[in-house]
Parts: sequence; structure tokens; C-alpha cells
Amino acid sequence: MAIGFVMRDRTQEDFSGLEMSLARMLAINLGIGVAVAVLLVGGLLLLNPGGLRDLILADRSPLVPIGLLLGGFIVTFASTAMGTAIMAMGAGERDDEPHGGLRVVKQRAARKS
Repeated sequence: MAIGFVMRDRTQEDFSGLEMSLARMLAINLGIGVAVAVLLVGGLLLLNPGGLRDLILADRSPLVPIGLLLGGFIVTFASTAMGTAIMAMGAGERDDEPHGGLRVVKQRAARKS
């Protein structure tokens, strides 16, 4: 049993730096998405397109529609920012081998002939 605990602790030590940097990156991009969502909802309320601000403020409890609108925008923009950051993590890493299905097969066939 002691060996299993030692191996588990060693594995956690090896990946602790990676997890912390990933969590930090996701938190930063979450904040960016929330900021964009707040700015856009504020802009919508300021510009009042189609009488949206008037409709929201005429409600008995205007915080509910504002909260729902803000929640939808936060989910959309925060997940977009975090997903873009995750997908861009490997963008700087280039291999010498091309990636691309049939294009790779054609290039290799051209090299042989």
C-alpha cells in the first residue's frame, strides 16, 4: 500500500505546475469573457435597441431580466474565451511532418517518385 501512495504523490508533484498554470489561464480567460459580457449588456442597455431598456425597466423587478441576459452573455463569451485559449495552446508547436490527410499521402508519394 505504501508504494501506491508514493507513486500517486509523485504523479501529483509532476503535474502540479501544469494544473496550476492551466487553472490560472482559464481563470484569466473567464475574467475576460465576463468583462466582455458586462460591457455588451451595458452597451445594449445604453443604446436601447428596439426599446429593450425601456421594456426591462418597466418590469416590476428589472434585475431578473438583466440577470438572465447577463448570465446568457457570460456563459457565451466566457466559454468562447476559455475555449479559444485552450485551442491556441499548441499553436506555436510545429512539426516537420505535415498534417492533413490526403495531402500528406500525396506529398509522400511525390517524394518517392
